[in-house]
Amino acid sequence: MIKTAIILAIIGHILCGICDCLLSYSKTGRRLNFKVLKDPQKMYEEFRDMPLSFPLISMVLGTFSITMFGFGYFALSYWMKDFSILASNIMFIAALFFLVPIVVHHVICGVVEWMYISLDRKDEVRTAVFDLQKKTISTMLAGYAGLLIYLITLFILVITGKTYLPIWGCIFNTAVFMLLLAPTKLPAKGNIAGVLMWIGLLFVV
Repeated sequence: MIKTAIILAIIGHILCGICDCLLSYSKTGRRLNFKVLKDPQKMYEEFRDMPLSFPLISMVLGTFSITMFGFGYFALSYWMKDFSILASNIMFIAALFFLVPIVVHHVICGVVEWMYISLDRKDEVRTAVFDLQKKTISTMLAGYAGLLIYLITLFILVITGKTYLPIWGCIFNTAVFMLLLAPTKLPAKGNIAGVLMWIGLLFVV
């Protein structure tokens, strides 16, 4: 069961990475420059060739992809019961706090882009979507806080030898890969890091 769940997690993160790119790249393959969003005119020009279908697909596919990789996070939490019931429970609760809010956050990110594009990129729409994103930022913060607790718990379990996994297996952790990927210009770094973590765990679990 654990192997199947890990494979689902790999596929889910790949699909979610694609969804992130749909929100970050135009149909011509140009990467959006989010540094110009404070300037109404520059933002208007930045989204000139962004199709409505991209944020819409991202919202729908993203919801299913997060559900898919959720199986991996919950399965790994359950698998840890053999080594530490406390850590297993912490990981399970942390997974809930990660997955549920992050679905909401992902949908909101798609909604704000869809609204902005569909309503002709008007400045008042820009103000409204920024206000929506600002007032719902707690969903992102809660989600990533849950993920961080999950990853720290996993790291501690492995590096302290509480599991039968090799201690060097602690590198198979999204947080570790995120630190390595941070200096790069790769898109969807979080999902790339997630894919690398689950591929590594597929071979050592």
